[in-house]
Parts: sequence; structure tokens; C-alpha cells
Amino acid sequence: MKKLLILIVISLGVWQFFLKDNAMFAPAEEDTATQILNSNAMKTLAKSKELAKPKTAFKCDGRQHCSQMNSYEEAKFFIQNCPDTKMDGDNDGIPCERQFDR
Repeated sequence: MKKLLILIVISLGVWQFFLKDNAMFAPAEEDTATQILNSNAMKTLAKSKELAKPKTAFKCDGRQHCSQMNSYEEAKFFIQNCPDTKMDGDNDGIPCERQFDR
């Protein structure tokens, strides 16, 4: 009976040791999984930002007036990126207000 109790106590000690040992390694696996997820998340985020960027076909070509613009977006591009535009008379950042009903 005494040997059985000693065996049970030793078995419980070994079992506790392995539980703690596995608990120490579990976060490392979780950290690796988290790193992989974060890496994939970062790639997805980068792709979505790239897709969200407007593909502008506009370029500064010397046009300065609202009558030369085909869209509000084009006029906005011109006043933000091109020199010497004359499309925002009141300097509020909204070009061609009468032409595009803004």
C-alpha cells in the first residue's frame, strides 16, 4: 500500500511537470501562429490599399480652366497637382462649382 501511494505521488508530480512544460511551449506556438496571421493580414492590407488607390489617367498638360475639364474628379486632380490652374476662384478647394453643381 505504501509503495502504491509513493507511485501515485510520483505520477502526479510527473504529470504536473509535463503540464507546466507544455504550458511553456504553447505560447510559442501561438506566437508563431499570430505572426503568420499578422503577416497574411499585412499582405492583404497592402493589397487592399493598392486596390483602393485611384488609378488616375490624368496628367498635368497645361489645361487651366473649367471649360477644359471633363469631370469633377479631373478638375480636383488639376487643382491639387498642377500649377497655375484657374478653377477655384474662391479658394475653397472645390473646383468648377457651377459646372459640376458642387
